[in-house]
Amino acid sequence: MVRVGIIGASGYAGAELVRYLLGHAGARVTYLASDTYAGRPLADAFPSFLGQDLPDCETYDAEIAAERSDVVFQAQGNGVGMRVAPELLEFGKKLIDIPADFRLKDLSEYKRFYGADHTAPQLAAEAVYGIPELRADEIAGARLVANPGCYATGAILALAPLVWSKLADLRSIVIDSKSGVSGAGRSKLEVSGLFCEVNEGIKAYAVGGHRHTPEIEQELSALAGERLIVSFTPHLVPMNRGILTTAYAGVGSGAASTGDLLALYRDFYSGKPFVAVLDEGGQPNTKSVFGTNFCHIGVSLDERAGRAIVTCAIDNMGKGAAGQAVQNMNLMCGFEQSTGLVCAAVFP
Repeated sequence: MVRVGIIGASGYAGAELVRYLLGHAGARVTYLASDTYAGRPLADAFPSFLGQDLPDCETYDAEIAAERSDVVFQAQGNGVGMRVAPELLEFGKKLIDIPADFRLKDLSEYKRFYGADHTAPQLAAEAVYGIPELRADEIAGARLVANPGCYATGAILALAPLVWSKLADLRSIVIDSKSGVSGAGRSKLEVSGLFCEVNEGIKAYAVGGHRHTPEIEQELSALAGERLIVSFTPHLVPMNRGILTTAYAGVGSGAASTGDLLALYRDFYSGKPFVAVLDEGGQPNTKSVFGTNFCHIGVSLDERAGRAIVTCAIDNMGKGAAGQAVQNMNLMCGFEQSTGLVCAAVFP
């Protein structure tokens, strides 16, 4: 039985980790850290955990976390991972960092987008970017995994087959994503996240400069074998959770039909348990992946424009955060990727 610790357990991602792990046959939550709820049960933060066998929350302590855990998830926030990682790894623990500290290999990009110097550059170089559909073997051998951003996950999965196959015109990629409000987290109270500000409206934000842009470019460039730049625009929509991404890429005469593209996508994602490529004409819906680690992809060829249009639905708290983190843990600990993650979507 793998003992699991969670730093930042009272945030949305932390709670989602607990929800998945309660149904995991090979793991047990043995340590919960939360400054806000230290000395109290997690059910005080999330009454949905009433009646569950969980340890009380406590203030983070590296020695105690290491003593009680084999694997630690860091879900507290940016800047925390590079502070706690050196000690936990020195103790011989495996660490999955859910925020952004270890995602980017170019640390000048980290400073540009996150406004801070990186204090653990050697670990940033070592960390494996944790998108299992592309890096399963590397993740399985890693002691430090950087969990991808939610928008980045949807965008990368939508575009990976096109970029890898060399069908996409790398200068033409445009990504439009729409996310529910939970992507902003639970700890920050900002006017832009209030009910009256979000309900009955939709708006773009961080136009031309969202933090997930460099990791999208980093991973797609690795697939392409050359540097590429994308145009990425996120939008906030009035729903709790879910991301719908629409990605566009010119393909010229490289693909003759939608059927050709579907064959490419089905071959690329064959054996990947959490990616479902829909039949021709099918379009993904965030409701169909609500509360899960699944990714649904729809593919179409706009023959008139010579452009592939790929739609992708994920749950930003599932495949976009905690679900993918558990999938990464499964690989790191020798479990089947799907262990603890096979539940169907909550519907209606």
